[in-house]
Amino acid sequence: MALRYERDGSVVTLTLDRPERRNALDEALIASLHDRFAELTFDRSARVVVLQGAGPAFCSGADLDWMRRAAAFSPEENQADATRLCEMLVAFDQLPQATICLAHGAAMAGALGLVCAADIALAAEGTRFGLSEVRLGLVPAIVAPFVLRALGPRQARRWFLTAERFDAAAARELGIVHEVVPPDRLHARAGELTGELLQGAPGAIAEAKRVIGLVAANPQGG
Repeated sequence: MALRYERDGSVVTLTLDRPERRNALDEALIASLHDRFAELTFDRSARVVVLQGAGPAFCSGADLDWMRRAAAFSPEENQADATRLCEMLVAFDQLPQATICLAHGAAMAGALGLVCAADIALAAEGTRFGLSEVRLGLVPAIVAPFVLRALGPRQARRWFLTAERFDAAAARELGIVHEVVPPDRLHARAGELTGELLQGAPGAIAEAKRVIGLVAANPQGG
């Protein structure tokens, strides 16, 4: 399975499990993620969702074989592919549970959408980030709503256009991740934060997330 599911009480851990491909996103992994997020949307017994990657990297972005196949797709097929990726990211973003994303090794292109869609994002020291789409003749349009929410438009102009890679310290300064920790502390820190989240009243976290979304969309409340 490209996606591993584990549960410990009210804590669900989803692990991207294609280490030989650096957990690159393809249609099958995107579908698996979307299906799990859809299930969790209605699972009131789950309170925290942790998303991580197996092997040397969290996620290297889009799978090159998938991109080669997509080159032969019709416009309608490419649109459907893009829609499925977008729906998966939206489903993660809108989960009622508190979500924690653990980035290590690399978090590139589409993976940055997952990092920015999480409620809490942690990065191991040494993690590399980047939006490489323009160098491939593409535009990071699908991840843009999530990444811009973290970066803001001004910073996005630089990083979207140059496609430069940047390190975990820069990702923290930019607002992409909340904390940078030593690699051997990544899971321990996630466990500490999970403990803090579980002290919240059931249902209150989901409502807090809803309120944040409403106020962000309409700051004046009119």
